[in-house]
Amino acid sequence: MSAKHKTIYVCQSCGAHHPRWMGKCPTCNEWNTLVEEALPSGKSKALHNSSIEKNTPEILADINPEKAARIVSSLVELDRVLGGGFVIGSSVLIGGDPGVGKSTLLLQAAASMAGGGNGVLYITAEEASAQIRLRSDRLDLDCKDFQVLAEADVDLCLEWARKMEPAFVIVDSVQTCRTSDFDSAPGTVTQVREVASRWSDYARQSGAAVALVGHVTKEGAIAGPRVIEHLVDAVMMFEGDNLGSVRMLRALKNRYGATGELGVFEMTSQGLKGVSDPSRRFIGQRSNGVSGVAVASTVRGSRPMLIEVQALVTTSLYPAPQRNSTGIDPRRLAMWIAVLEKRVGLGLAGRDVFINATGGLKLDDSAADLAAAAAINSSLRDVPVNPETVLIGEIGLTGEVRAVSAMDRRLSEASHMAFKRAIIPDAYKDDIPKGIKVIRVKTLEDALEASI
Repeated sequence: MSAKHKTIYVCQSCGAHHPRWMGKCPTCNEWNTLVEEALPSGKSKALHNSSIEKNTPEILADINPEKAARIVSSLVELDRVLGGGFVIGSSVLIGGDPGVGKSTLLLQAAASMAGGGNGVLYITAEEASAQIRLRSDRLDLDCKDFQVLAEADVDLCLEWARKMEPAFVIVDSVQTCRTSDFDSAPGTVTQVREVASRWSDYARQSGAAVALVGHVTKEGAIAGPRVIEHLVDAVMMFEGDNLGSVRMLRALKNRYGATGELGVFEMTSQGLKGVSDPSRRFIGQRSNGVSGVAVASTVRGSRPMLIEVQALVTTSLYPAPQRNSTGIDPRRLAMWIAVLEKRVGLGLAGRDVFINATGGLKLDDSAADLAAAAAINSSLRDVPVNPETVLIGEIGLTGEVRAVSAMDRRLSEASHMAFKRAIIPDAYKDDIPKGIKVIRVKTLEDALEASI
């Protein structure tokens, strides 16, 4: 360890600092997550030498709101999740699994912005410039108007950015960039935090929009999320099965828009294409007349979507029955099974229960409870759910069907997709969209009888 540095231990899970090594981090209670890091012995005086007149307080009413204008890309789904485009002077972290399409998404957005007259700088710390060119040729992008810099040293990258003054900067990726002010390797907590902090400061000072690409850990979280999520203005997660074509962009944090928004893309030979009607994409291959299938109307952000829920109930060959779910929290599956057994009297003991949300979507909307229960009931009895019926409602532990939010949008989407019937909570008394008949229910047992 260099004599001019002192040692500190940083938790890779929560980012907490500790003066000595411990087996378990006392902040997040995770084991073996403390990593030794080197910190400079003193702070740079350059941070304190600026004149106070360069940055003075302003009256809020006098601030020009155009300072938060947006740069719009040609990717409608991306702009939707961002809240209308990249805000100038903001920093956005986009994470996802390797190969899911993060670089492709940003390359397409950069080509569109450059074609609109905005200066673009693409910094690649993982690939050579020629690899970026090959990807742009494969996607048939017009990339004449933006620059590519293959460099991992963040200080050198910032010098070029200040010299070129681009409107949009892409850093791919934040885990592979480094600063020579620290002895630690790229990707460590200290390096990731410092790199993200410097790019966020640059975005605010220069007025450029900065997009940072982040890798995902084995647990499915952006590496070092607690360390850098407060440094950026927005955190987006790009998800999807590498073997499938559907990709989804979720907003986990957004200072300039709504969180929970979802953008749906399809990966094609020409790159990512936005899916304007995701309901049709998710239920377009639905098979009528088959037991164990029900349709739920969900809401992600401001967007309603219909999702098909599939269930399979079979006699178990094992002492402990299997209860597996795909795209659904296993704890909610366990709750549904318990309520169905206790309140409805279904004999699920000794049976394997498998449940799946089709299309690769993670189903975390409680309004899908009723559809999931109907799918399980349908598979157990081997009787199909009415194919013209959509189910909307949350299930309580006492077997009641509880009201959910945004019912008008959910019903309108169901009507748009030509569903004729909707089973909804009795508590909803507002106007019903034309073209759909509603069946109001108070209990789960009533809902299951009405669904068949």
